[in-house]
Amino acid sequence: MKFVHTSDWHLGRQFHNVSLLDDQQAVLEGLFDYLKGNPVDALVIAGDVYDRSVPPTAAIEVMNDFVNRVCGGLGLPIILIPGNHDGAQRLSFGAERMKEAGLHIIANFDDMLTPVVIDSDIGPVAFYGMPYNDPELVRHHFQQSVSTHDQAHQLLSEKIQDTFKAEQKRVLISHCFVDGAIESDSERPLSIGGSDRVSHEHFTHFDYVALGHLHQPQKKGEEFIRYSGSLMKYSFSEQHQKKGVTLVELDHDGFSSATHIDLVAPHQMRILEGEMHQILKNGKQDPNNQDYLLIRLLDRHAILNPMDKLRAVYPNVLHLEKPGMLVGVEQQMAQAKLARNELDMFKDFFSEAQDSELSETQQDALASIIKQLNKQ
Repeated sequence: MKFVHTSDWHLGRQFHNVSLLDDQQAVLEGLFDYLKGNPVDALVIAGDVYDRSVPPTAAIEVMNDFVNRVCGGLGLPIILIPGNHDGAQRLSFGAERMKEAGLHIIANFDDMLTPVVIDSDIGPVAFYGMPYNDPELVRHHFQQSVSTHDQAHQLLSEKIQDTFKAEQKRVLISHCFVDGAIESDSERPLSIGGSDRVSHEHFTHFDYVALGHLHQPQKKGEEFIRYSGSLMKYSFSEQHQKKGVTLVELDHDGFSSATHIDLVAPHQMRILEGEMHQILKNGKQDPNNQDYLLIRLLDRHAILNPMDKLRAVYPNVLHLEKPGMLVGVEQQMAQAKLARNELDMFKDFFSEAQDSELSETQQDALASIIKQLNKQ
């Protein structure tokens, strides 16, 4: 039995006011090509299909097209749960009818206890979905004393285990923060104060646990408890992460292997650091100059319109930092230095604006003006 585990698509997401939907659509095209060329038994999506509970129409259209081609064109079942970004009720609209077409949306506690069972060469495999829910909702539904995400997941896991059948292999799909796993900057916290952490011990009774929420591909606690990571990079902190999906294989003994399958977006997210002249020089020869960039300028002098200059060679500079202005200087000393150097700062500005230097007469005049302003 082979299936693909993916999560955290965040369709419709914007990054620094730039829509990522075209990139997301391109990555989904890569996923479709993989599924077409490498037959598997199911596609599992562990939450956060959309970036918000009321997604933009264009994002829904992208998802609709993908589902039609996978379920309809390839005849491949999709099993998904809502994440903390999704609106569970909206996402599950028409779920009962969609089952007939191969789209299984597990969005409530009743569906959670009724697994999607797929027959395979190793026998029946039961896919249990644990839709994201706050502890308050779990407490209210089951009338149990639950105050943390850990307690909620322990209770939900126990409820699922009560339905186990000996002849079935078991896959759990969950959207949560397993304690000790590695975070990224692009994830929305589930709570504050650490109460969102969940112990992996609650999941050890399954043959594989397909997790969503954390954007870095990783395992936690056991080889078979894994995050596939997000579909693509959603913050500059993820610049070195490999994005894609996870190919999972089960055999007669349970978990057999998990293999990362790379998917590459048209625009990568990168951080470039250096002085302006060097970055501009490199940009003219950079074959990936269309990437989304955060640039850290190390120049220690003022630069006029730095963003315009950078975007002439790197059109998709999204964020600019200037740590070079304070290199080696404590905050108090930096303020004092700036106070002493109004003339030097203006000389930098004049040079950038006029592409020439102040004459001695102009410098004397400016020094006189600064002196008068300081007296006032």
